[in-house]
Amino acid sequence: MGAARGERGRWRPVRRRRAEPPSWVRALAEGEDAGFFGPGSAVWAVNGALPTLVAGIRALLLQTLHPGAMAGVHDHSRYREDPLGRLDGTVRWVATTTFGDRRAATAACAMVTRLHDRVTGTYLDVRGDVRQYAANDPELLRWVHDAFTEAFIGAHEHWGGPIPGGPDAYVREWAEVGRLMGVADPPTTVAGLRAELDAFLVDAKPDERVAEAVRFIRRPGLPGLTGAVYPILFGGAVASLDPHERELLGLRRPWWPAVTLTRVVLAVGVRILGRRSPSEQHARARLARLAGESETASRP
Repeated sequence: MGAARGERGRWRPVRRRRAEPPSWVRALAEGEDAGFFGPGSAVWAVNGALPTLVAGIRALLLQTLHPGAMAGVHDHSRYREDPLGRLDGTVRWVATTTFGDRRAATAACAMVTRLHDRVTGTYLDVRGDVRQYAANDPELLRWVHDAFTEAFIGAHEHWGGPIPGGPDAYVREWAEVGRLMGVADPPTTVAGLRAELDAFLVDAKPDERVAEAVRFIRRPGLPGLTGAVYPILFGGAVASLDPHERELLGLRRPWWPAVTLTRVVLAVGVRILGRRSPSEQHARARLARLAGESETASRP
């Protein structure tokens, strides 16, 4: 049945119950501390907002520009066969490190590190020299962290709201997760972050592997409504990139108003989904429980 009769004979749509969030989201209500961040933090403001939908695309595009990282994805990733599975794993890691307690966030990073242990091989650098790579090498860890951070702060600057403490606060706070992933002395300011990225891009190698990955990111074959709105989000991600980054990726800024249409899609998403994700809601439930337990324990 698609509708129900309300008062005065008026037909009204049936409100369907929202699907139960996965178990790992519900687990965010558990734990014994507030986590590495919390309400009012820059990380909650950025990672909990809907522009992360575009940030994820930006991050994937940027990460292809390091030949070692691209070799690891090409040789070891199953992103072509299971794009939704890889996306789900990334979303789970971001949500757990952002909203989980310290034990859960640390465990999520440790799991990714273990998965990366077997990601090794060789690649040709921009000068044609053969180089070894390993996903847990300090250089690749730093590149992935920097690209992720820049992608998320860049998307939020285009489509997000105010950031408590400003963009520098986000870079400084998110550096904590970089350390959990093994990044030594990650950048703590936007200026420092972008200086590191510029230094990395000197050795970018936009070859056929990059072109193949970009083609897939452009058309990943996502189903349903997600697949319908994805081209707009992809166009917004491309439009928001630095012109030099677009050039390296072989992309052009869309001729249509990609930034504006992306803003419309995200605004509609907020109206439908609300401003707080299930992950944030469960994290707040944990904080409320901990506050109640603390109040109870302090009573005489």
